[in-house]
Amino acid sequence: MLEILRLTRRGARIRMSAMPIAEHTSSSSTALDLTWVRAQFPALAQTANGHPAVFLDGPGGTQVPQRVIDAIADYLARNNANTGGAYHTSRNTDRMIAEARSAMGDFLNCDADEIVFGANMTSLTFAMSRALGRELGSGDEIVLTLLDHDANFSPWKALEEKGVTIRAVKFNEDDCTLDMQDLAAQIGKRTRLVAVGYASNAVGTINNVAEVVRLAWQAGALSYIDAVHYAPHGAIDARALGCDFLVCSTYKFFGPHMGVLYGKREHLEKLRPYKVRPSSDNIPNRWESGTLNHECIAGIKACVDYWEELGHRVEAGLRPAGAGQSPVPTLTRRDAIVAAHAAIHPHERAMMEKTIAGLLAIPGLKFYGISDPHRFEERCATFAVRIEGHTPLELSTKLGERGFFTWDGNYYALNLTEQLEVERLGGFLRIGLAHYNTMEEVERLLGALREIVG
Repeated sequence: MLEILRLTRRGARIRMSAMPIAEHTSSSSTALDLTWVRAQFPALAQTANGHPAVFLDGPGGTQVPQRVIDAIADYLARNNANTGGAYHTSRNTDRMIAEARSAMGDFLNCDADEIVFGANMTSLTFAMSRALGRELGSGDEIVLTLLDHDANFSPWKALEEKGVTIRAVKFNEDDCTLDMQDLAAQIGKRTRLVAVGYASNAVGTINNVAEVVRLAWQAGALSYIDAVHYAPHGAIDARALGCDFLVCSTYKFFGPHMGVLYGKREHLEKLRPYKVRPSSDNIPNRWESGTLNHECIAGIKACVDYWEELGHRVEAGLRPAGAGQSPVPTLTRRDAIVAAHAAIHPHERAMMEKTIAGLLAIPGLKFYGISDPHRFEERCATFAVRIEGHTPLELSTKLGERGFFTWDGNYYALNLTEQLEVERLGGFLRIGLAHYNTMEEVERLLGALREIVG
């Protein structure tokens, strides 16, 4: 079966570079209506110890628009039922799931029946690794990277118990970028799968995933892309990328706590999932054993609705004078999503430039990742630092007391922190920006850090 899977490739147009965020950049840097954006997120109005709450924990999970909250509550109030029933609320549930699947298909640019819902990215990846593991054995190889979140490492490494050989690709310690020469050297005639992250959740590096997919395809191997951290920062085009599988978590791009897997239709049909017998053999349902989290799936649809409206507002704002400013839908949902990403890019880029410059000016601070402004298209607005004389936990705690919500630790990027020899030291302080953050918040964060470290 694996040989058949390896010989079929739909969407054969594979780009030679990594679809960086810049590809989605608008000609206007003022297209993002930040006042409207922030008004969509009720959590942003909170305070902590009398300070305005500043959410810089997006890499661990973003806040959600009011419409997501409303959609979840409305589903539970009106249509809470299991699927496949011959009655009103069950049919409404069936319809809602189909609509959410179609919405995520537009978000990732794939077909609705190629969208699989799951509890989270980790669970989906374990399920896929178990299914693929049925086809693998001694002599087969899987290529992973030491830059990845452990959810795209341990599920595949577990297949060593079947005799599969795991090869781990190094990263360059000076800028925390993937060693592409080592990656190419690790892929060979026995490679059956290459798993890599689209962007690092710890240090913000955007990997050249298009080249990774090309190298995997050239070797006849499958490609598995963890796009969890990239999704809130850049538009994803699974069809153009040509990958076999791509997985993300909706709570990282303003939705509820769930995971979504894209799989090429032929793979979802041919691979054998572990499932209960009464479960459907049709895709994508055969990959979704058990009752799904229906209320959160309703929230996923509302999450994509937010992206769509943001894109329509961007398009309306760029119309010539006299053309009207009402966000009347004039774009397809997919085009609106891409337009939304085009609008957030210059805003996030400006905040990134200011943050990195400010961090580098703090005495005793060590910055991990790309810091050269000429290479900022190779990274997103997620920053890992350590400051001499202060543990990450101490820094995060003191920032939290001042209303700045950041993370400390390894963020499950365990191989990264171990190789950089900071795991035993508490990992990093991580600062993660999303498009609902502001330049004023960045300025106050930098001031707070300078105050903390003296």
